[in-house]
Amino acid sequence: MTPEQLSDAIVAALTSLVDAGRVTLPDPVPSQVRVERPKVKEHGDYATNIAMQLGKKAGMNPREFAELLAAELASTDGISAAEVAGPGFLNIRVSAGAQGEIARNVLEAGAAYGHGAPTGRSINMEFISANPTGPLHLGHTRWAAVGDAIARVMAAAGNDVTREFYINDRGNQMDKFGASLMARAHGEEPPEDGYHGAYVADLAARIVEADPGITSLPRDEQTIAFREAGYALQLAEHKSELAEFNTHFDVWFSERSLHESDAVERSLARLREQGRLFEAEGATWMRTTDFGDDKDRVLLRGNGELTYFASDTAYYVDKRDRGFETCIYLLGADHHGYVGRLNAMAACVGDTPGEQIEVLIGQLVKILQNGQELKLSKRAGTIVSLRELIDLIGVDPLRYTLIRYPTDSPLTLDVAEMTRKSNDNPVYYVQYAHARLSSIVRNAADLGLTADLESFDPSQLSEERSGALLRALAEFPRVVARAAELREPHRVARYLEETASTFHKFYDECRVLPQGDEEPTDTHRARLVLVAATRQVLANGLDLLGVSAPDRM
Repeated sequence: MTPEQLSDAIVAALTSLVDAGRVTLPDPVPSQVRVERPKVKEHGDYATNIAMQLGKKAGMNPREFAELLAAELASTDGISAAEVAGPGFLNIRVSAGAQGEIARNVLEAGAAYGHGAPTGRSINMEFISANPTGPLHLGHTRWAAVGDAIARVMAAAGNDVTREFYINDRGNQMDKFGASLMARAHGEEPPEDGYHGAYVADLAARIVEADPGITSLPRDEQTIAFREAGYALQLAEHKSELAEFNTHFDVWFSERSLHESDAVERSLARLREQGRLFEAEGATWMRTTDFGDDKDRVLLRGNGELTYFASDTAYYVDKRDRGFETCIYLLGADHHGYVGRLNAMAACVGDTPGEQIEVLIGQLVKILQNGQELKLSKRAGTIVSLRELIDLIGVDPLRYTLIRYPTDSPLTLDVAEMTRKSNDNPVYYVQYAHARLSSIVRNAADLGLTADLESFDPSQLSEERSGALLRALAEFPRVVARAAELREPHRVARYLEETASTFHKFYDECRVLPQGDEEPTDTHRARLVLVAATRQVLANGLDLLGVSAPDRM
């Protein structure tokens, strides 16, 4: 019996009490009842305070209400006991057979276990916005991991999620990039305000090798040609590195495309319809102060030049016109000032902040090696690049560690701790648990045993350690749903660590496979089903983090 099934049973019991006239409520019976795992295991398998919530509404003492509900639940299949505690808490014990069915539910659902029903909600998740003028850096790395994990848990919760990368491929920085590449191709120093990392010389050499005649073009044409060729090479590198980092985008959206289409004009027209534009000092402004911004924002300067915020606005309107009901932005701490202006911008076009737009702010991260902060890149010059982090730490430990902490707190990580192959390294601990479970399944196969659901007798899983592990598996769908609701994928990581610990305690006390000439029993077979179910849940959870689930370590 899962928490959801227990909730349904309590709702049914409440409905029966109301229908029989034994309880009178001013409102309909709730469609769901929250059940929790008690902190003290002696209190039972689950607990609820629903009697305390509804007792006074029914004109009854909450404890009296709880006693009526407990008596009604006592006759429910799968519930072995319902006891009243304190002022009206209800502690519930689930029968071993009903609880053991959780393992069957997991294996029948397979990779879909933990996933919610489709919501029909279309969500755009933008979590990297980068200039194609240099390598992706440490800041991008955290958002690549966290943003992708948020998208994964939201999709698992039933949402239709589109991952989008916004390419800042327009403006002065692109021109400086082209000038820097051209200078390096001619053996010259880049402009003082250009790009100076060693990667610029590498890109320039690749461009010339592919097109030797490029250096013979007129100077102005050369700058543009180098800019476009460098853009293509650098963007391809971004895509390749992110794919290696297990972060995949559905849409790579070019800022240029906004200005090559009618997107900017459409956004300005929308704002005029809403009465949110005004002219002053020769410029066109948006009245963002109407919605809490600290100042109104210029969209079109007096010289006819569009501001960057005009692109932001056009981009948001374009997303909404593409049918996305909610647009989520994950920004770094250095963009904290954008929260108010982006929310005000959405309000100006007629949307509601928190519904059609969400702006999430993530704090910065530091990585230490030998007690010193990594700050410089041999290739990029002034940053630590994603490429170097992958080579230094590895995809799995880097992703897992970046995800397992709340994004709203600054983070300092140590290379040695992330790469240590021991149980005090969380990613190793969880992956090792999956490998150990896989080993048990392989060893069982050597003995001719499989996790056969047809012969599975869930009542055999009656030990306390089995019950604790089953209850942990039952929690997974709620953890996923909560992580999606709060945009907090670290909840999945912490759940996996707790479940791995619960499994190890189970395995230490409950022998899964027969030994020597011992004949397999129904208990062995039931425990093997539980092992297979636990393996499936750990694999599902690691997949939501974009981390591999190794069968051997």
